[in-house]
Amino acid sequence: MDIITRYFPHLTDHQRAQFGQLITEFRGWNERLNLVARTDVDNLAERHVLHSLGIAKVVEFPAGSAVLDVGTGGGLPGLPLAILFPEVKFHLIDSIGKKIRAVQEMAHTLKLTNVTAEQIRAEQVRPKFDFVVSRAVARLAAFHPWIENRYKPHGLPNSGLYYLKGGDLQEEIEESGLAAQVFDLSDYFKEDFFETKKVVFVPTNRQG
Repeated sequence: MDIITRYFPHLTDHQRAQFGQLITEFRGWNERLNLVARTDVDNLAERHVLHSLGIAKVVEFPAGSAVLDVGTGGGLPGLPLAILFPEVKFHLIDSIGKKIRAVQEMAHTLKLTNVTAEQIRAEQVRPKFDFVVSRAVARLAAFHPWIENRYKPHGLPNSGLYYLKGGDLQEEIEESGLAAQVFDLSDYFKEDFFETKKVVFVPTNRQG
């Protein structure tokens, strides 16, 4: 938990408690469902919660906006971001039902009233959103078509996709043909884990 408050010193006591509870709940669910690699459980705060919050170092979601988390798995990055942005609505989706049930239970236990979770594929989602977030679900060229029509027609400033990825992304971005901006998480977090971790921002192609 200390690692989260170090980088996000303005958390309220309630948010600190929620992050602590999220880590406890996630560990419990991971025993049953293997949401993340067992070897990562000891580093849950750094490699999963803080990693998810890397998006918040790049963009501040405005109050009242709507965020779609595609391929959320065990609720990442959506649940940590929902704690950080309590006035933003998050819709977490995944194609695997048992993971979504775990996410729903965790959101309920944490009293995250700004979170909904649904077993559905991104292409089938009907509502429109201001932002899309995701954590390394697929290559950009494959992933972007799933979500490019999920945006509200008159987007907010900086609306688009915020995609957590790792490694050298130049070839992947060129392959996608997208106008992407890459942010190095090592600029924000000093742990070795973040040396190769990045947030890729792909803006919506609409002018609001």
